Amino acid sequence: MSNIESVLQESRVFAPSEAMVKQANVSGMAAYEAMCKEAERDFEGFWAALARENLLWSKPFTRTLDESNAPFYKWFDDGELNASYNCLDRHLKTQPDKVAIIFEADDGKVTKVTYRELYHRVCQFANGLKALGIRKGERVLIYMPMSVEAVVAMQACARIGATHSVVFGGFSAKSLQERIIDAGAIAVICADGQFRGGKEIPLKPAVDEALAMGGCDTIRDVVVYRRSGSPVAMSAPRDKWWHDVVQGQAQDCEPTWVNAEHPLFILYTSGSTGKPKGVQHSTGGYLLMAMLTMKWTFDSKPGDIFWCTADVGWVTGHTYIAYGPLAVGATEVVFEGVPTYPDAGRFWKMIQDHKVNVFYTAPTAIRSLIKAGGDMPKKYDLSSLRILGTVGEPINPEAWMWYHETVGGGRCPIVDTWWQTETGGHMITPLPGATPLVPGSCTLPLPGIMAAIVDETGHDVPNGQGGLLVIKRPWPSMIRTIWGDPDRYRKSYFPEELGGKLYLAGDGSLRDKERGYFRIVGRIDDVLNVSGHRLGTMEIESALVANSKLVAEAAVVGRPDDMTGEAVVAFVVLKGARPSGDAAKELARELRDWVAKEIGPIAKPKEIRFGDNLPKTRSGKIMRRLLRAIAKGEEITQDVSTLENPAILDQLKQSL
Repeated sequence: MSNIESVLQESRVFAPSEAMVKQANVSGMAAYEAMCKEAERDFEGFWAALARENLLWSKPFTRTLDESNAPFYKWFDDGELNASYNCLDRHLKTQPDKVAIIFEADDGKVTKVTYRELYHRVCQFANGLKALGIRKGERVLIYMPMSVEAVVAMQACARIGATHSVVFGGFSAKSLQERIIDAGAIAVICADGQFRGGKEIPLKPAVDEALAMGGCDTIRDVVVYRRSGSPVAMSAPRDKWWHDVVQGQAQDCEPTWVNAEHPLFILYTSGSTGKPKGVQHSTGGYLLMAMLTMKWTFDSKPGDIFWCTADVGWVTGHTYIAYGPLAVGATEVVFEGVPTYPDAGRFWKMIQDHKVNVFYTAPTAIRSLIKAGGDMPKKYDLSSLRILGTVGEPINPEAWMWYHETVGGGRCPIVDTWWQTETGGHMITPLPGATPLVPGSCTLPLPGIMAAIVDETGHDVPNGQGGLLVIKRPWPSMIRTIWGDPDRYRKSYFPEELGGKLYLAGDGSLRDKERGYFRIVGRIDDVLNVSGHRLGTMEIESALVANSKLVAEAAVVGRPDDMTGEAVVAFVVLKGARPSGDAAKELARELRDWVAKEIGPIAKPKEIRFGDNLPKTRSGKIMRRLLRAIAKGEEITQDVSTLENPAILDQLKQSL
């Protein structure tokens, strides 16, 4: 790993405007560097001051960081607080009538909920859960559509000290069953169904199927929110309608104060084979990073309309929908639907209609919108936008440039955020009023985040040379353990090969020589070894997408090869119609030559396959393990029920 080669050269630099620097919460590089120096000078004092300044404590902490049982670190662990109190009650005196959530349904209907209204809805539901006998420390599974109620369910669990585990609404009954068993959940909160792209997708039947599979004996209650109105089977006394649970409940609910280390939630990482991996997060440290990153990365201002397009089933939806925006008192957009319904202008119309200032979405969504209509944003008034953000994977430079020019009008900084389910909040990201931007680079770590790149022995590598991305010191919002499996936690994230003290992110990365900026080159298992050269898949994908006339999206994987050790296999989505026969072969040859010109002959794909799309979950995540199986000619045995369009797999199996 210590010699991952960078083949992507990027010289474009975009400095923040004077106006952006002037008004920013972190104003200029000197301010950023001063914060970094302060964190290095007095690491614990730096975090303690921020925790006291930002969080409301029922019992103040006196101990900042306990490293005595590393890597099971504890932050602020003799303090007590409540996450819901920090998100809702704190605003009741200062801005009760401010809109907290603008909800836009799949069909376009808009509902606005103020902080006071949200507080009452959370309290009523929390009281309803308490009436069912749900207590502090018990686990509640949430399987909901994107909705105000999904946020209410999460906040209500936090209010009574129950630990929630949200499962993405596209996951199968089998996925639900595995998570219920692993978490030992005592209740499920779900809806009858959800609407996406004009279609109704049932949810309650999947819960029934999961419970019928066996092993879910811990479940006592299933609470069902009526969203679609379609008939569903209700099994008394286990199943109860949401509206019945809240009926007659008081509109106030005293928060249950919990230790800062109390598990706020367990979130199972998606796409894993075998036993699901439950990432456990704390209450205090997690909430602190959610607030700080809203203020630092998104430069949150009182008048902002903030929109994160993620689903609450992913960590992005936890930190930047359910907790962060509410903790800082923002107004946020919550969207039920998909970006291409009723047409590919949906996102841009919503930005125009709601006057969104800060827009945060995934590179996958950006690339699919380029394919669906690259000029579409120009038809809408996007002048309200101030900051753009990307999340979920590295963004290739050409998509970055389109986002910057076409969506942001060349005036909006792009915060390309690197973080993970396990990190709880942003780790490496530009700050909009401080960091000069380089397309495709997540730039520099946040103050207090000690990121580095090392070789297989844990030693730092020089700038310009690739290696393993690690974090050298603990941070407040870090994963605390894998639920019920501390050994797996230690081995996965703090391996003995690196000395047992460095957090291993699982990403290959490098820092450029000029600025020391970080660039993620792909997951460690997505690094290809071609004729002794170690190449990150992201760079080859970026080269393909740089052919902006032909290519809308690309995913690259490796397969074993007798000659080169590994061969590059590219799956390509074109801007035009998918060719066949000789036309497909000719186009594949043209694209191979293009990659050779952009990067060098060593990165030339041995094989290119065309599809109308890539295999993605309904949240837009590319399922690379399926592509690896197709490239190797293996039978696909994994669960494909979460795919948006399973028929794509048959297209991609056809080699030229």
